[in-house]
Amino acid sequence: ELNLSYTTVTSPISGVAARFELSEGALVNANTSLLTKVYQITPIWVRFSLSDNELAQLGGPLTQSNVKDVRLLLPSGEEYKSRGKINFAASSIDPQLGTQQLRATFANEDKKLLPGQFVRVRVITGEKSGVFVVPQVAVIANDQGKFVYVVNEKNEAVITPIVAGNWVGKDWVVLSGLKAGDKVAVDNIIKLRPGAAVMPHAAGEAPAAKPAEKPVK
Repeated sequence: ELNLSYTTVTSPISGVAARFELSEGALVNANTSLLTKVYQITPIWVRFSLSDNELAQLGGPLTQSNVKDVRLLLPSGEEYKSRGKINFAASSIDPQLGTQQLRATFANEDKKLLPGQFVRVRVITGEKSGVFVVPQVAVIANDQGKFVYVVNEKNEAVITPIVAGNWVGKDWVVLSGLKAGDKVAVDNIIKLRPGAAVMPHAAGEAPAAKPAEKPVK
């Protein structure tokens, strides 16, 4: 019975076993023969990193306390329904890669995430109120900063400096420089000049046609 008990190998963790490296009845040596690999999938860890520039847009290095939650985008583009939490954040920037190494844990109760799978990570650090979003094409950037054209009550283009935050999809988050009700030009930005007359219309709609000119008699 003692010798027979030696033939039973118990995994130290709960998980899913990969394929067997040896068949039943093979002679093995302790600590030298690999039988199989066991992967823990509930919960599962997701490792990722953020660059210096990305961290700056989020307000600085991330920690377990300043990250609200972590979301995943699956290879299909679908957002994974469960939220994750940061369980490790490096205390320094990797000098070779210029990134902060991070790790999040997900319950993965539906076992939809698998070890080795590539996913995209979305980090939520909080919500901002009193800010605006404008299409990226509406923002002009130069050595002096970022600007947009705002249409005034005379339907004239007025170049307006803004303080921009990070990108959200195809839009810029504008932290300051705009107020509620401002009309921002998003078409033909390259052709616009300060004081130029414009014909305002809702984004995505064609501008109204100019009335036909009557022939001079």
